[in-house]
Amino acid sequence: MNSSPSPIRTFSVTNRSVLAIAVPMTLGFVTTPLLGLTDTAVVGRSGSAEALAGLAIAAALFDLLFASLNFLRASTTALVAQAQGRSETGELFAVFWRSIALSIGFGLLILIASPLIVRGGPALMGATGEVHSAAATYIGIRILSAPVTLANFTLLGFVLGRGLGSIGLALQILLNGVNIVMSILLGLTFGYGIAGVAWGTVIGETVAMLAGIGFIFWRYGAAAMPRLTMLNDGAKLMALFRLNRDILIRTFSLITAFTVMTRIGSGFGAVTLAANAVLMNFFMISSFYLDGMATAAEQIVGEAVGARYRPAFLRAVRLTGLWSFGLAVASLGFFLAFGDAIIAFITTAGEVRTLAETYLPYAALTALTGALAFQMDGVFIGATWSSEMRNMMILALLGYLASAAVLVPLLGNHGLWMALNVFLALRGLLLLSRLKAKADQTFAESQ
Repeated sequence: MNSSPSPIRTFSVTNRSVLAIAVPMTLGFVTTPLLGLTDTAVVGRSGSAEALAGLAIAAALFDLLFASLNFLRASTTALVAQAQGRSETGELFAVFWRSIALSIGFGLLILIASPLIVRGGPALMGATGEVHSAAATYIGIRILSAPVTLANFTLLGFVLGRGLGSIGLALQILLNGVNIVMSILLGLTFGYGIAGVAWGTVIGETVAMLAGIGFIFWRYGAAAMPRLTMLNDGAKLMALFRLNRDILIRTFSLITAFTVMTRIGSGFGAVTLAANAVLMNFFMISSFYLDGMATAAEQIVGEAVGARYRPAFLRAVRLTGLWSFGLAVASLGFFLAFGDAIIAFITTAGEVRTLAETYLPYAALTALTGALAFQMDGVFIGATWSSEMRNMMILALLGYLASAAVLVPLLGNHGLWMALNVFLALRGLLLLSRLKAKADQTFAESQ
């Protein structure tokens, strides 16, 4: 660390600067389900139910694996934004290359473990026979892209940390676009089926990584060149590991909460489980723009903390909060007004539709109860207050489990949805309760 603090650097935070990051990232997040839809359609055209089931199992496994490692994106965004706030150009690229090294390291570990994952992953998720074979085929090919996929997390984190939301969107569109085209070409045109879809993903990830690295060297030239001194700073590496560890624990807690909901919901029977799955699409739709706003909060808050400029921090919190809640209220009204039609579009099963309409208000409410949670996550990640974020997430998870334990026996599936909304609200409120104290501590030197 420097012996004396860096000077305060002032900068403006406007609605435009918030939306310049939030809108492109929201659009980028929306492209991901289109990819899943394309892969499903390509494999579905083969007429093999086993191949389709194998794809679903393999995709779920990769979603879990890579979602657990998404901390590589978030930590890179936060640390790059803080370095930008301090006007430390060298540290910008040091953060990038340290994160790239970590990404490739995790990717190589996944490759080393690939024989176990290919054999055991499908079996762990209940696949047998031809379903197991199809899932193993997809996993065995797609897993080859693990280092590249994780490097893309870091690349996205870097451009977002610099506030380049349009570049982040371009990389996401390139990745998913190439993936879609190659999956159709290899899977359908050349008839490779599920193997072609897997190779399409590998090619898409590789093209996006090469484009991202190419952009960085084109934009920044020699300043972006890696140096050994960037990778042998023990203190900085430990700080990166701690930040990533805390975000990982937070992510596992989140995954646990939704896994518990699915597990409890399965106890109510297939129709209720299917209705809950349909309704979770409402939360997924809300999460696109809430994640976009959280990403804007990460970048702007990180830059404000690096610049030691509290007014920018406060305005970032205020504006991302206003946009998050404004969009959440609009979503709540939209879902309540048109939710029945959306449910009818998703499923034609009469029993499932009727039950989903019964629980629709709870699903619509998740946009509002989740708004503060997403925004505060972005603020705390950007400020690298990761230990508080981790601790508050664990408390929120415990509150969720306690709520479910009380409400589900009394109210059944109504109680389960109530507990989910309690969990989302607790996440935001617990983090908000720590906001002022952490801000006072962080900006003490500039007051």
